[in-house]
Amino acid sequence: MTTTPPRAAPPSLAARARTVGASPVREILALTARPEVISFAGGLPAPELFDADGIRAAYDRVLAERPGTVLQYSTTEGDPELRAAVAGRLTARGFPTGADDLVVTGGSQQALALIATALLEPGDVVLVENPTYLAALQCFGFAGARVVPVPTDGDGVVPEALEELVLRERPKLLYLIPDFQNPTGRTLPLARRRAVAEVAGRYGLWIVEDDPYGELRFEGAAEPWIASLEAAADRTVLLGSFSKIMAPGMRLGWLRAPAGLARACVIAKQAADLHTSTVDQAAAARYLADRDLDAHLARVRTAYRARRDALLAGLPAAFPAGTTWNRPEGGMFVWVRLPEGHDATALLRTAITYDVAYVPGAPFFAAAPDQGALRMSFTTHTPAEIEEGLARLARVF
Repeated sequence: MTTTPPRAAPPSLAARARTVGASPVREILALTARPEVISFAGGLPAPELFDADGIRAAYDRVLAERPGTVLQYSTTEGDPELRAAVAGRLTARGFPTGADDLVVTGGSQQALALIATALLEPGDVVLVENPTYLAALQCFGFAGARVVPVPTDGDGVVPEALEELVLRERPKLLYLIPDFQNPTGRTLPLARRRAVAEVAGRYGLWIVEDDPYGELRFEGAAEPWIASLEAAADRTVLLGSFSKIMAPGMRLGWLRAPAGLARACVIAKQAADLHTSTVDQAAAARYLADRDLDAHLARVRTAYRARRDALLAGLPAAFPAGTTWNRPEGGMFVWVRLPEGHDATALLRTAITYDVAYVPGAPFFAAAPDQGALRMSFTTHTPAEIEEGLARLARVF
């Protein structure tokens, strides 16, 4: 008679995998995937506005003309034609940039992960807006950083509070979304951008400037990137993405960084995925050469502005008296705060039973969450659908 020898359990997961939780937004999107749900939860571009014909033509052309190249391995830094096209767009917007200043990434999310790999040691302090982008908190958590929130108001980070924290915490980097911030939709004014740049220059810290929404401005004048300001030009990494302006399924982004950090990010990317998809990069470069992205963006901005206006017009009837919200000049989000005594997380369970959803604000906070806050995205639904969604939401309250 044979006996089965005892089996030892496999080794445990790494501590970072045990301590960093899943994105609450991703979990909510799974709950609201039913087609009958009108969801204000996801920060998703409107799929009916994708230039599917133009993108398909770009893929068809590169596959017909040079299949042996676009289906092959490529360089880690990225397709030279795509980097040149991005550099040209940045230069045209007032920020002189060369192709060699850029690294193409698998969305700007990968760019953030590469920067964390290249810069952060376990225990390093990272300063963030409070609230801030959820996946950034995940990224810094996996790096073992200690995340410290900077006090904010309706205009973003408060420079005096930032300077106090820099002196006390000695952070390695500050992470910001200056234009139409996720989740609040607010924009950092020029005076504060200059103050942030001066703090970084005076005390020696990196700035990671994430800009996925900057080209989605509906009104008002564009502000310069912090990376373009002399006080912080040598210590600011600018992140960009094609997800909100072309198509998120292509998973294409880029980073613009000082040479030493850019090289470190290239090495980190070699370890992560060798390079971003060759055919996707080639198609994106072809699209930018053959199509008018700015004309496409003008159509997108017109639609998004109408959707934002529909949401703002319907909020007073949908929420209880005393609710407050902002009016973003672009982007994808409106930030709402319910009156005292209302818990946005608890109320979401009721909202889902009415086939409507939003994202509670609490998970976006690095500390001291506001239980009455919530984020509403206005881009995915038409004005008529937004009106119906708000009518359903009114029944929740």
